[in-house]
Amino acid sequence: MELLPLWLCLGFHFLTMKWKNGSGMVTGASQGGCKLVGGVADCRGQNLASVPSSLPPHSQTLILDANPLKTLWNHSLQPYPLLESLSLHSCHLGLIGLDAFREQGHLRSLALADNCLSENYKETAAALHTLPDLRRLDLSGNSLTEDMAALMLQNLSSLEAVSLARNTLMRLDDCVFEGLEHLRELDLQRNYIFEIEGGAFDGLTELRRLNLAYNNLPCIVDFGLTQLQFLNISYNVLEWFLAAKEEAAFELEMLDLSHNQLLFFPLLPQCSKLHTLLLQDNNMGFYRDLYNTSSPQEMVAQFLLVDGNVTNITTVSLWEEFASSDLAALHFLDMSQNQFQYLPDGFLKKMPSLSHLNLNQNCLMMLHIREHEPPAALTELDLSHNQLSELHVAPGLTSCLRSLRLFNLSSNQLQGVPTDLFANASNITTIDMSHNQILLCPQPAPIDRAGPPSCVDFRNMASLRSLSLEGCGLGALQNCPFQGTSLTHLDLSGNWGILNGSIAPLQDIAPTLQVLSLRNVGLNSGFAELDFSGFGNLRDLDLSGNSLTSFPRFRSSLPLQTLDLRRNSLTALPQRAVSEQLLRSLQTIYLSQNPYDCCGVEGWGALQHLKTVADLAMVTCNLSSKVIRVLELQGGMPQDCKWERVDMGLLYLVLILPSCLTLLVACTVIFLTFKKPLLQVIKSRCHWSSIY
Repeated sequence: MELLPLWLCLGFHFLTMKWKNGSGMVTGASQGGCKLVGGVADCRGQNLASVPSSLPPHSQTLILDANPLKTLWNHSLQPYPLLESLSLHSCHLGLIGLDAFREQGHLRSLALADNCLSENYKETAAALHTLPDLRRLDLSGNSLTEDMAALMLQNLSSLEAVSLARNTLMRLDDCVFEGLEHLRELDLQRNYIFEIEGGAFDGLTELRRLNLAYNNLPCIVDFGLTQLQFLNISYNVLEWFLAAKEEAAFELEMLDLSHNQLLFFPLLPQCSKLHTLLLQDNNMGFYRDLYNTSSPQEMVAQFLLVDGNVTNITTVSLWEEFASSDLAALHFLDMSQNQFQYLPDGFLKKMPSLSHLNLNQNCLMMLHIREHEPPAALTELDLSHNQLSELHVAPGLTSCLRSLRLFNLSSNQLQGVPTDLFANASNITTIDMSHNQILLCPQPAPIDRAGPPSCVDFRNMASLRSLSLEGCGLGALQNCPFQGTSLTHLDLSGNWGILNGSIAPLQDIAPTLQVLSLRNVGLNSGFAELDFSGFGNLRDLDLSGNSLTSFPRFRSSLPLQTLDLRRNSLTALPQRAVSEQLLRSLQTIYLSQNPYDCCGVEGWGALQHLKTVADLAMVTCNLSSKVIRVLELQGGMPQDCKWERVDMGLLYLVLILPSCLTLLVACTVIFLTFKKPLLQVIKSRCHWSSIY
């Protein structure tokens, strides 16, 4: 009894704590449809017509995106004086009260994207001017003009990041961003800007990131934003990019000039930290070879720059525009989808740190590999989709591709490559030489390693993992063409007759192969059943475009996930395939465009339930002269198939026997009906005697 009061007190305390914790959890989880986590109140998409007033007053972040607020009243945010971040994306806001932010002295981030602020922009500007410590402001998607934007940004000198993307800005003058000396990030993408007045960005001394993508800028001349680190001018109509000829060091690290109409390689700063240069999808080329180099006056262009009453003339050498640029720190260069026919001598030598070079979809006809060209640091080189017919390596050069990991030469006009091109490529993992007419060196290799002229030898390349030789016109593989490699991905598609009826040439790499493409290589019904039991790690197998009549055989433990058997000559799917491989590891199989027999599709039911056949809707079968979709077969086997499976001898007997019986009965009836008159006629004519 003495312990009873103690137990009652403990029990009461336990119940009290449990009730407090429970109610606290409910408050922390949600309130009025808003999710509450710490100091964040997430009320997005709650169909709210006004800012909720029952949220915790200590909330620091309030998210009201996708609510039809329409108006932000003066009193809407008064219950939350500690807000630091407010997001009002897509709230149909057309009016913001003059004193809506009056009590928000802690607000640092304000997102007003995708609203209708242009309708009452003066009131909105007045409301924004009450936020002296605002750091980030998003005004994108509000149909703002440059005058509206200038008014809204006025006196907001504390801003560090501003987004005016997806508005209707057309021209930037020197007063749009006046007073934003602390601005570090400016997003102006997807406007209609066609002109930037000189000095528009001069006051932005702290600006580091500038995005001008998707505008209508025709040129950038006398670029002098030395403090800028990131500049994106992609998807404009630029024909020229000329940096100012200043000795000052530029901080520029990333420059995106892709998807423009540049005619010449950009004139870059003479001293910079540029590590990424994107130039794809332009009209650039090098044209020095088209002019007489002894006449330098014909190799320059003069630009007349008029700025108020000041006129400047800039002279630029067009054919050596890269010569004075600082490219020593460049790591990534993308020059794809241009009109380069050659690379000038010394061009790549100026980029000793280059690791990624993309030159695909140009007009290159010849490439010379010299010392330091490409640079020793290069790890990825893409020369695909050019017109390369010759590839030359300087004599005695043995380490030109030592660091290279990816080499893409696909879709060119090569008839071969230099002997021992890959002899010292000890780090290469991926080679794509598809759609070139090349030869594989014979096995065993000759003592002098000469072999056929310009043959390619992939043997003993221990680092090689992925090899594509699609459409190379290769003949039947000799024994062990990939000996000494550990290939995981191999594509031999489009080489008719390369296997010559056997997959024995692949046995050396069978244990390591994971992805194998044998599309359109001439496998036909004359071959024995393909047995992939030795390919213990095979995951993806493409056998489409052949003439296989039998299902391949696999080991029971094979981890096969994808199998493509389209465009073959399969008439039925073996039941063992359904019961073994398809029910175990196979996730996707393609079976369409085969002449299946509608009378041999009993196994399709299991596949429909497994959802394994990715193209089941396109699988058809033949029934007499009709083509029927397998999904349209109702109730299993069609009725016509039952007649086809009956013994034809028995069928003929069943059909003839009733006819014979009918004829016999008819004859008997006729005989009995006319028996007596017939006998009398015969007797009278033959004078037979008879007793009646």
